[in-house]
Amino acid sequence: MADGSPVTRFDAHAARAQFPILSRSVNGKALVYLDSAASAQKPRAVIDAMVRAMEGSYANVHRGLHTLANETTEAFEAARESVARFLNAEAASNIVWTKGGTEAINLVASSFGQSIHPGDEIIVSQMEHHSNIVPWHLLRERRGAVLKWIPVLDDGSLDMAAYADLLGPKTRMVAVTHMSNVLGTINPVRAITEMAHAVGARVLIDGCQGAVHAAPDVQAIGCDFYVFTGHKLYGPTGIGALYGTTGALEALPPYQGGGEMIETVEMDRIAYARPPHRFEAGTPPILEAIGLGAAIEWLSQFDKAAITAHEHALYEHARARLAGVNWLRVVGEAEGKGAILTFTVDGAHAHDIAQVMDRYGVAVRAGLHCAEPLAKRFGLTSSARASFALYNTTEDADAFADALIKAREFFA
Repeated sequence: MADGSPVTRFDAHAARAQFPILSRSVNGKALVYLDSAASAQKPRAVIDAMVRAMEGSYANVHRGLHTLANETTEAFEAARESVARFLNAEAASNIVWTKGGTEAINLVASSFGQSIHPGDEIIVSQMEHHSNIVPWHLLRERRGAVLKWIPVLDDGSLDMAAYADLLGPKTRMVAVTHMSNVLGTINPVRAITEMAHAVGARVLIDGCQGAVHAAPDVQAIGCDFYVFTGHKLYGPTGIGALYGTTGALEALPPYQGGGEMIETVEMDRIAYARPPHRFEAGTPPILEAIGLGAAIEWLSQFDKAAITAHEHALYEHARARLAGVNWLRVVGEAEGKGAILTFTVDGAHAHDIAQVMDRYGVAVRAGLHCAEPLAKRFGLTSSARASFALYNTTEDADAFADALIKAREFFA
């Protein structure tokens, strides 16, 4: 670790054994799942928690006075507490449930956007996922906002000098990813936040990758908003969370209307609930929230630094296996990056490479990875991506290298 303390050894095989799906075969080969940046697999602890909730104590949350409602509400709110601890939020009331990272960003963009005027500036980076681009484009189209872009350097890191030049009195929001889903770059989000706050701008951090592989300490970062999604964090789909400081959340008008988000409703007036419930209209994703809480509690048993070291070692092992080949281009080599290996192969389309690798049981993703501005920045029409997770092993990294070499031979 950076502070000199020892890193606890991580037993990837023991962790892997807790994921039922990873024992299956694909095309007669043992499954090698390297698509966790898109969606991670689920441990037995998450599956069991959701089944228990459905079988033993399911009811709608809040307001119910019967036993099942009370039990489900307790589990639902306990999951919110787990998220708050995981992010080091000030309190559980700073956590808003959403259906995912995309909705969380749209919530902020829609609500914050009501105060946007023509000429107000929103800064994003070239490495953003479409989920952290399109909502701001909507404000450009509908409110007259001006989008400004932080360039990405050749190694995949942000051009911080250019970012400093972009900031100014018209900057209202800075929205950047904690960790790139394509490059693996881990951005200096604390410095980005401090620089934005110096000109009076709000900051939103997309933590959909960062919450899994970086250090999602929102108080240390100092951001106004931090979003993440459950399905990349070994939890279920259909659930995510928005963290906001108390002041940032209180300043936002409601995103949707309906039950739960109100204090009182009369024929000629309405009063809204305080955050977080102000932003949780209707029946929430109850089972999914319980599943995400279980994923976070399951993850907390492991040493974070040990997982990071393990994932990085797998990335380096795969790179070493492919060292010296002259047909491989790796995209994104910023210092301290996460364990994402995005690449192209000379003479073969990424989609074809992924399909051939699947014949050997190796699952990688191919395409633009919902990051078209970044692809254009690097002159790509598509690329393939292998993303390593805590349940991957050295054997997986070897299988990946072997399958990639065979795929290249197929097209050579």
